[in-house]
Amino acid sequence: MKSITIKGSKRESVGKSATKALRNAGMVPCVLYGGDEPVHFAAEELAFTKLVYTPNAHTVALEIGEKMKFNAILQDIQFHPLTDKILHIDFYQLFDDKAVSMDIPVKILGAAPGVLNSGGVLSRNKRKLRVRALPANLPDFIEADISNLELGSKLYVTELENENYRFLHPDNTVVCQVRTSRTSLQVETDEQIDEVEAETKDESSGDDKAAEEPKSEQ
Repeated sequence: MKSITIKGSKRESVGKSATKALRNAGMVPCVLYGGDEPVHFAAEELAFTKLVYTPNAHTVALEIGEKMKFNAILQDIQFHPLTDKILHIDFYQLFDDKAVSMDIPVKILGAAPGVLNSGGVLSRNKRKLRVRALPANLPDFIEADISNLELGSKLYVTELENENYRFLHPDNTVVCQVRTSRTSLQVETDEQIDEVEAETKDESSGDDKAAEEPKSEQ
């Protein structure tokens, strides 16, 4: 998995006033968990652009000061409810022999016959899947081949299993499926309405004709 380097400085004070001062200076307070003890640090908000505002998954090479270096993944992030500014970020330290859980983006491969030939629409139920693996086995993305999906078919997470990682989802989780488009449904509904109206008209015509025929004399 690709890594992004973020440089920061260790925080000497973690109080509210110090945190507010950091944010006013364009810095983001952060905490690194997973080691012997949490590491409090701060980095410029612009440094997180490629990590946060992207659909891709990355590990992070943290350089805190001149001597502290850690490999980590983003664990949690808090945004301001009105401005969407980053308020706080939690990281989790990586160790080569310790499995971690991470959300990985799904990459669609191929073309679904149900879309090409039957007018269906591809519905992506899961754009990311959570996996558990050793850091070295974390993939950049998970490939989902849809070349066999006909109209009404579904691709389940069990069909994407890989020996390098384990999915943290129920076996019946649908990754994507080919649905009937709204246009097709509308056309089908209109045709059904026309058929019903035609049948009703025929029945009415038959009743009217029967009513017009004179009764035979006894």
